[in-house]
Amino acid sequence: MTTVVRTLDGRRLAVEEWGSPSGSPVFLLHGTPGSRLGPRPRAAVLYRLGVRLITFDRPGYGGSDPSPGRRVRDVIDDVLAIADALGLETFGVVGRSGGGPHALACAALLPERTSKAAVLVGLAPRTAEGLDWFDGMAESNVVEYSAASAGYDVLAERLGAAAARIRANPAQLVAGLFHELPEADRRVVADDGIRRMLWRNFAEGLRHSADGWVDDAMAFIGPWGFDPEVIEVPTLLWHGEDDVFSPAAHCRWLGERIPGSIVTVERGAAHFGALSVLPDVLRWLVTSAAAPGPC
Repeated sequence: MTTVVRTLDGRRLAVEEWGSPSGSPVFLLHGTPGSRLGPRPRAAVLYRLGVRLITFDRPGYGGSDPSPGRRVRDVIDDVLAIADALGLETFGVVGRSGGGPHALACAALLPERTSKAAVLVGLAPRTAEGLDWFDGMAESNVVEYSAASAGYDVLAERLGAAAARIRANPAQLVAGLFHELPEADRRVVADDGIRRMLWRNFAEGLRHSADGWVDDAMAFIGPWGFDPEVIEVPTLLWHGEDDVFSPAAHCRWLGERIPGSIVTVERGAAHFGALSVLPDVLRWLVTSAAAPGPC
């Protein structure tokens, strides 16, 4: 059941909880575009892991009010509002894809509340020194982030039209990307259950507008509001070596700068491989279990 949490500035956040109510709390921050209904382990898996999984729509997605001009760092205000409303002192955080930079914001700026952080197929800052940010990136993402660099109005026009097409047919986003998917990702999205979960995710996230999608992209290419090098909480970075949406070089760049981070780049996996590794990552977040090892 969806819960509405109010932020200090009066915005509404749509929040969902999954798994064991008495389990260890973990925030799962969704991808871009996405929603609180995004891919997650089955309830039985979450109960077995002892995880209370918390998801929410970032501003402008699904049932959450927009927050124009938000930066990556601003996610901490929303996470704190939800954690306080739920009575959570500490929690783990995992971000997948576009949720990755936001998970790093929690690790950097909420060290007293964030027990551990994990990033699955995330992005590095656009200004990452020594990183060819677009190298190995699929054309659809290059076009999207290039439009963001051209300005908010250019990006909003492009993504607004795309969101309208997806609202009319939620399966379109996955189908439209299929020709760009490496073989590893095609195997994942061939599963009917995963494909339907992705459709529900996109339909919910974009049901009103493209505001969340636009604001995410603008936040990624702008100043994040923190330096990953200040992160001190235990941090895991996982990436599929064949990822074309957020290339593995982004993960390696972050791993070289986040002190003590655990870096796993898995051969034969790509962007949607993060769905398969998520249960192992959740186990690492809530126990002393070893992190998924590099291949």
